[in-house]
Amino acid sequence: MELPLDHFRLIGVSPSATSEEILRAFQLRLDKTPNEGFTYEVLTQRSELLRFTADLLTDPESRREYENLLLNGVSGLEFSSNREVAGLILLWESGSPKEAFKISKKALQPPQTPALGSSREADLTLLAALTARDSAIQEQQLRSYSNAADFLQEGIKLLQRMGKLGEMRKELEEDLTSLLPYRILDLLSRDLNELESHKKGLSMLENLIIKRGGLEGINKSEYGNYLNQQEFEAFFQQIRPYLTVQEQIDLFLELQKRGSLEAGFLAFLSLTAIGFSRRKPEKLFEARRILKKLNLSGLDSMPLVGCLDLLLADIDQASARFSSSSDETLRDWLDNYPGNKLEAICIFCKNWLENDVLVGYRDIDLKAVDLDSWFEDREIQEFIEQLEKKSNKPSIKTNLQNQQTKNESATKDSDNILNQVDEKRLPWPGGIKREYEDLDTQENQFNEGNFKNKPIDFYKYLIEKIAELKFSFGEFLKDKDFISRSPYLIYLYAFLILFIFGISIGFVRNNFKKSFQDQVFPDKPLLTKDKNQNIDGKTIVQETKKKPSNELNSFTTEQFLNDKIQIKEITKSSPTLEDIKNLINLWLLSKSNYLAGKNEINLSKIVSNGLIGRTIEERQNDIKKEIYKEINSKIRKIDLESQTSSRIVVLVELDYLERIIKNTGEFVNETSLTPLKVKYILGFSNKSWKLVDFVSGL
Repeated sequence: MELPLDHFRLIGVSPSATSEEILRAFQLRLDKTPNEGFTYEVLTQRSELLRFTADLLTDPESRREYENLLLNGVSGLEFSSNREVAGLILLWESGSPKEAFKISKKALQPPQTPALGSSREADLTLLAALTARDSAIQEQQLRSYSNAADFLQEGIKLLQRMGKLGEMRKELEEDLTSLLPYRILDLLSRDLNELESHKKGLSMLENLIIKRGGLEGINKSEYGNYLNQQEFEAFFQQIRPYLTVQEQIDLFLELQKRGSLEAGFLAFLSLTAIGFSRRKPEKLFEARRILKKLNLSGLDSMPLVGCLDLLLADIDQASARFSSSSDETLRDWLDNYPGNKLEAICIFCKNWLENDVLVGYRDIDLKAVDLDSWFEDREIQEFIEQLEKKSNKPSIKTNLQNQQTKNESATKDSDNILNQVDEKRLPWPGGIKREYEDLDTQENQFNEGNFKNKPIDFYKYLIEKIAELKFSFGEFLKDKDFISRSPYLIYLYAFLILFIFGISIGFVRNNFKKSFQDQVFPDKPLLTKDKNQNIDGKTIVQETKKKPSNELNSFTTEQFLNDKIQIKEITKSSPTLEDIKNLINLWLLSKSNYLAGKNEINLSKIVSNGLIGRTIEERQNDIKKEIYKEINSKIRKIDLESQTSSRIVVLVELDYLERIIKNTGEFVNETSLTPLKVKYILGFSNKSWKLVDFVSGL
């Protein structure tokens, strides 16, 4: 028999080894005799082969002749029949267990089958078991787990056929069992074109989970010694990204039928994923039906069902679901959200889809969720319209048409009021943390009573200007001919924007009131920019000197009225506290002068239009009451509370003095607060930082 082995490998030295190195290796090999249970006869033959090789390689002439044979292409060594098993043992020891196993397996099969009960049969059977195990170990090191399992299975079958080495066979079976998760990973991670391998991996995965007693591992005895629940969960998380969304749906639904509640919840997530990613809203109904039937301890399903309601354009139902949540933290967040509730629900839904639903699938690769595209999809619109007809509910379209009949006059254009997004973490039911996006504070809240009472043609305005407004996540509506595709889309967007951008109502109403009041109510004469202009007998310069609290970072009323202060935008990504302090100081001084009737506000570069609009409304109310305010404020302390790339929050302590005076000069009231604590919020918009809101009296 010729074996793929040369004398250098047989004794375990390199071809350049010296005679001393060869003799030393020879002695080590003699001393390190395999003790796995081989017969004395085969071990003696092994020693003779080692001695023969050592003599050949240490004799210069014999070695030279052998090296010439190797150079001429001779490979392998011939062994007589009585030394074949010893040669196979040396081949195994040289690091070639795969070759040794294949030859041993062949030698145990007819017509080469040794005599029953002979020492040759015993030695070959033992060698086959040992080489099968070591071959599997080599394949595992190469991450070829399926090949490793094949070697173990062949070794087990061989031992079963020979009826020997029961303990060794049991060890191989345990090795094969422990290898199962890796085999599944190997088969499923291959290219999808290898259909048979992928199908085999799926079948093995399902059988593994069923034998364990579902994803929960109810059958503790099955695989309990090597694959506990924690290890299985880690393995399963590694497996999921190699399964398509439909494969996961089929797997989880089957496991749910067998009583696995966790599989039911994963089926709900998978159905939601395929419904949203493939634009199949009917799958959302199936997902909702599964979730309602689940009885998972600690699961607050209300906000999850609310997200499905939102995707199906059932705004009222979605809001009711969130309000019914058992999570107090979530309800507090919704109640205290600076914008309207629909905006908060949209943010929650978007982040839930991105972080929990659309992850872990081989055929879904959505890095960001776009609710715009969902509602723009024609199939989604048609499905929702059919749903509304079946349920006999008034559609969003009908609601807006009814609202349109209440509007009688047009409005002016409004500026972009969507503030920048800030990332926070929202406590999730069960203690799991999930991120949500927090939009900066909107300037005015939607007031249904005001909307009903003020005749503003808001709906017409939305139709004309809809391309200029942003949806709740800051993406412009880029499709210019979307209105022509479906009239329903107009109403859908109008309804959403109606809730999310309620501030535009207040802004438009302010402009309407101002233009109306300018015609009806004559304002008291405004002060000019003459620095000697009198205020009740005192010049502005004198009044400023008398009240040092107006000395805000060297900004004085005189300088401001003479336009000597240049309003500079903050464009750097990370402004200093001094930069923020200067911006707030300029806002305080400008606001003070405006409410005193001294000048107009022209801070659109550093202050949001909504905040300016609120100040204008306050002044218009004062004009109506025939009063003006003298406000003196000075920053005592400023601290940074939080900062992201799009949002900065600072806490400020002010010395604050406010006097209310009638236009006739009669003193009305005075308010002094020392200190007044105020939280100022800045947002990054159009490549610069702007003051977007403040909260007083913290």
